[in-house]
Amino acid sequence: MFRKLLRTENDYLLTMTRVILGVVFFPHGAQKMLGWFGGFGFDGTMAGFMREGIPALFAFLAICAEFLGSIGLIFGFLTRIAAFGIACVMSVAISMHIHNGFFMNWTGIQKGEGIEYHLLALAITVLLMARGAGALSLDRAFGRQSQKREAQGRELAFNR
Repeated sequence: MFRKLLRTENDYLLTMTRVILGVVFFPHGAQKMLGWFGGFGFDGTMAGFMREGIPALFAFLAICAEFLGSIGLIFGFLTRIAAFGIACVMSVAISMHIHNGFFMNWTGIQKGEGIEYHLLALAITVLLMARGAGALSLDRAFGRQSQKREAQGRELAFNR
């Protein structure tokens, strides 16, 4: 099962997509986890989520998904899990923002942010969950090592 989790093609477009999504999400995760980029940090974010009625466990998972998931995406480590975490966060964000409509609030005309950003991020996570990390990823490196060990094991078993 772990081999399937790491399986990916030597695809540079997947690499580019994965890294860009990771870079976009890192500041959001760092705001929530570390208080960087004007964020409230872990304690402040947890308190804010809980004020909004989000249970502590789900608030914790959301913070971890954005912060650790973004790092995982940047390095291509456990990409499918990282993408799944971010997909969950984006799905919840869509449900919380859908009443604001489709468009982002660039001009301040509507009450809040729409869902277009969340939909784009969700679509990218679906691609990464389906296809994996691509080239230049830890998943690919570890997956290839795992395949070599399996092949050696089969060869040893065959030669016995």
